[in-house]
Amino acid sequence: MGTEMKSFYLPIAMIIFGGLVYQVSQKAIPKTAFPLHAIIIAYLAGIVLCAIFALFYSTESSFLNSFKESNWAVFGVGIGAAFIEIGFLLAYRVGWNISNTSIIISIAVAVLLIPIGIFFFKEKLSFSQGIGLALCIIGLILVVRK
Repeated sequence: MGTEMKSFYLPIAMIIFGGLVYQVSQKAIPKTAFPLHAIIIAYLAGIVLCAIFALFYSTESSFLNSFKESNWAVFGVGIGAAFIEIGFLLAYRVGWNISNTSIIISIAVAVLLIPIGIFFFKEKLSFSQGIGLALCIIGLILVVRK
């Protein structure tokens, strides 16, 4: 496998690994821990890991320059991530199952992102993707049913 192919799949592998660690860890946070404190501690761990990665990732830009170049979207990522973190933690605390919560959320988000992609980012939806979307919606209905 060539370097281009590895760099193409590496981010996907990282997301899958991170998703597994994330979901198992979220489910295992003690119910006695205050949810917002647990999330703050988790973010501190993430900040430390990002700082370590930044030491090995070559860039021409300093942190200060990156901060100056940031726009609303960077802060939107933080706000969205906080809602995701708190939402998953609270969902697990009230009894949602680890086996289907992520599926439900992922399908729902994917379905809701389609019109956003089409109207705001000028993405196209092919016929086969439309069929896949319909199957996802059917799957979502089946997963949610008791």
